[in-house]
Amino acid sequence: MSAQSSTPKTEPARSMTGYARVRSSIENCEIVLSLKSVNHRSLDIHCQMPSELDALEHDLRAALRRRLIRGHIEVRVGITRPGAAPGLALNQPLLTAYLAAFRQAGREAGVAAEPDLNAALRVPGMLSEGMEAEVPGALRGGILEALEEALNGLDHFREREGGAIVEAMLRHNAAIHEAGEELAEIRSRALPLYQARLNDRIRELLKGASIDPQRLAQEAALLADRSDIAEEISRLKIHSTQLGHLLAGGGEIGKKLDFLLQEMNREANTILSKTTGIGELGLRITDLALAAKAGIEKIREQSLNLE
Repeated sequence: MSAQSSTPKTEPARSMTGYARVRSSIENCEIVLSLKSVNHRSLDIHCQMPSELDALEHDLRAALRRRLIRGHIEVRVGITRPGAAPGLALNQPLLTAYLAAFRQAGREAGVAAEPDLNAALRVPGMLSEGMEAEVPGALRGGILEALEEALNGLDHFREREGGAIVEAMLRHNAAIHEAGEELAEIRSRALPLYQARLNDRIRELLKGASIDPQRLAQEAALLADRSDIAEEISRLKIHSTQLGHLLAGGGEIGKKLDFLLQEMNREANTILSKTTGIGELGLRITDLALAAKAGIEKIREQSLNLE
């Protein structure tokens, strides 16, 4: 029997923006659970649900952490029991303490008065929704099942948005790579101009002064390095290729893009600093480098949306 090689499955890039809503029924309860996610540098979870479900919050957060990496996540859980009137629980210890304090204050002030029950019931915490210490097993299971279904829907939404973002980033990156190709072609035609500028600077150094030949060679090499943009163009193209591979690989790439884009921006800035004094070709190099910088910035802005 021959062994079959398998290619590792590539995870799609996901946007951090998404929404999903699930409605389900369990026993005599209707559950409505929604998830909303937006950009955030880490995983930030906020739960909004009835107080009777407080004991379930830890399980909800654990399930979300297993599936999500980054983003501000809002979880809303609502439950209704058709035909059942909402119940309120009286905080009996608080009412007893309130009545005792009221009567004591009356005695100390020498005032004969009876407490108003309506006023007592308006005291914060006097009435609350009835809640159990533990969420019933069937309801707990129904809510966690609804959460998994909502997470599947959120993943689908975020993958679709992430795919659209990656396509746009690839278009910008292709334009940057094309700019690098044209920069390399123009640089080859501009070499005589770079050499002329180098000779002018050397003549300025020599103005009537006697300079050691070794130092002159060092200065010439330094001036040549400061003028030529071959290395910067080469690195810009290499980084652009790396960026394309990173985007094609998918998965969690939002943070990985940051360093690469910084390096690309640094190369474009260096190219701009070296293109003065060589006429029309220098102006075209400047235009291309500025266009590359604009593309890098657009990719950076879009990368903030990726997980």
